[in-house]
Amino acid sequence: MTRSLRFPVIALIILAVGSIGFGADAYAAKKKKIDRRVVEALEEFHEIVSGSEELIAGAAGVLIFPKVKKAGIGIGGEGGSGALQVDGETVGYYRTLSASFGFQLGYQERRQILIFMTGEALESFRNSENWEIGADASVALITLDAGGSIDTESLKSPVIAFIFGAKGLMYNLTLEGTKVSRIYPK
Repeated sequence: MTRSLRFPVIALIILAVGSIGFGADAYAAKKKKIDRRVVEALEEFHEIVSGSEELIAGAAGVLIFPKVKKAGIGIGGEGGSGALQVDGETVGYYRTLSASFGFQLGYQERRQILIFMTGEALESFRNSENWEIGADASVALITLDAGGSIDTESLKSPVIAFIFGAKGLMYNLTLEGTKVSRIYPK
């Protein structure tokens, strides 16, 4: 492995190992932190998107990642933890991870919300061990910070993704290839 590839690979391994956590107390503390951040993310989402309360109320489920960190210089990675809510109740906790290659540069933190508009889309997600955007489901991506708007075509998709609250600068914004896996049940 070349020296230029060593650092990003080592950083991704450290991120993966460090996110495992140890013991029931660590899991409980992590869940509380995720729950607190999910509430904050939903409040911000409702402030930014008019009609979002009705959109979420009509959805089969909502997966909220309140803090997704992405960094890259040629080789990049992103990750974050979140919660799946059905009828306003948390039913599980999930992690999103992805790696990418190509022209990218920078660091960014952002919020992501995936809204499962149909029961079939939600069921497919919940029955998958490593659900992948683009492979397991087609997702309509709406970037709110970049002046994105909701149109009726986007709302027809079985899964709608919103990205908002970006802090930092990152060139190359996509969810394609992002994997989502369960980290622990409610």
